[in-house]
Amino acid sequence: MNLLAIETATEACSVALASGDTLVARSEIAPRRHAELLLPMCEQVLAEAGIGRHALDAIAVGVGPGAFTGVRLAVSAAQGLALALDLPLVPVSSLAALAMQAPDNGAAILAAIDARMGEIYAGSFRRTADGLVEALGAEWVGAADQLVLPPTERWNVIGTGWAAWHAALQARMPVPPAWAEGVAYPLAVDVALLALPIARAQRGSSPDSVAPVYLRDKVALTSAEQQAAREQRTRG
Repeated sequence: MNLLAIETATEACSVALASGDTLVARSEIAPRRHAELLLPMCEQVLAEAGIGRHALDAIAVGVGPGAFTGVRLAVSAAQGLALALDLPLVPVSSLAALAMQAPDNGAAILAAIDARMGEIYAGSFRRTADGLVEALGAEWVGAADQLVLPPTERWNVIGTGWAAWHAALQARMPVPPAWAEGVAYPLAVDVALLALPIARAQRGSSPDSVAPVYLRDKVALTSAEQQAAREQRTRG
């Protein structure tokens, strides 16, 4: 199985190629340069693995939530490749990919991405027997102090949402996190790992049926809303 994965929902521009038992990856924290970096990165991982595009069996993509432009770029690029090569496309939650980086210590996982405008994108997950993650509930966007978590005692927390709103998020938990990391972004390596079982089972989607996951429609705040968000962040 040769699977190419793309993830650009956050500041990280990331590509990975799973070929047999080998994973080849490229990733760079490069806000506003994703469009410039993405396709060259795809060519680099293919070249390093020694395979051409036509040897691919599937494409996987992180469909968000995340930055509007980054999510759109990833999905459109993956759709273009999948359509051109007549391949199935496997959509993967960017929050699930982020959750994959948390340790396997028995705690549930809260993946949280700073959504700006005083909000976070959040998803709760648990580790499965195969080392992957599965969702404990629906993904969500809103103010950190309004987050409702499943009734679980111990949590790992990962993502920029923790860096921005750690006090508000910790207040939503019964005890402090077992582990937390605020400088982390969803990566294509984890998109690939989550997509591989789906691709191997031939349960990929047609490219034109895959859509970005935004969770919200509003992309900008008014000046007053920006000031209120800054004040709330200071208090949090």
